[in-house]
Amino acid sequence: MVSRKWLLLILCLFFAAAGSYAQEYDGYAPETLIIDVPTANVLDKYQASFLTRTYADGSIMESLDFGVIPQINIGFSLAVYEFIGSSDDIKVLNPDFQVKWKLFDGSLYLPAIAIGYDGRRYGYDRHSKEYMDDRKGGYITMTREIFTPGLNASAGINLSDFDRHDIYFFLGASWRLTEWFSLAGEWDNINNMRDSRLNLGAHVYITPSLVLSGAARRIGRGDENERILQLRYVTNF
Repeated sequence: MVSRKWLLLILCLFFAAAGSYAQEYDGYAPETLIIDVPTANVLDKYQASFLTRTYADGSIMESLDFGVIPQINIGFSLAVYEFIGSSDDIKVLNPDFQVKWKLFDGSLYLPAIAIGYDGRRYGYDRHSKEYMDDRKGGYITMTREIFTPGLNASAGINLSDFDRHDIYFFLGASWRLTEWFSLAGEWDNINNMRDSRLNLGAHVYITPSLVLSGAARRIGRGDENERILQLRYVTNF
């Protein structure tokens, strides 16, 4: 059993240490994810993104992504099950990693294109020791502004499990209505209607580099519906 106090202290010290070497990012945080759907956007070299997401069963996930060289991002994430709430029997889940390579910046007529791998999973069940959502796995995604300024759409395919060889599709969009507010929607994990996920949410830009987001996931799936809250901070090193 892991002491919650010690785990929280470790997380706080980690982010405090990282932040002490970071500088405020002087532009708007690049949208690398809509909610779960990856965009073709990447962090610039010497940028880092800290993402904290809280979701079902009192779980919390910390993700850290770096712009290591131009057009390539790498990162890792760690989730803790039942971290929020009265339970003392919290469980630290296996860490995951993510990587993205932007192949094409886009043009007047063609979308930006990126390929990547995302190992993050959600909806852990302590009894079955399985996850409700499969990892995104390997994917290719395309992003382009459509119809009106501030409306960006992304679409792509992913291969969650290399053993099953099942191909999934995803699509989503975010609409920047003002400098500080945008709407987000996506249809994820499209292979059959039962397993697909409809997610809707909004992003609030507290500062250009600090984004607070709320969303509903698995809309229309009864007891599987989920509300999430996340905070993302982008810095320069």
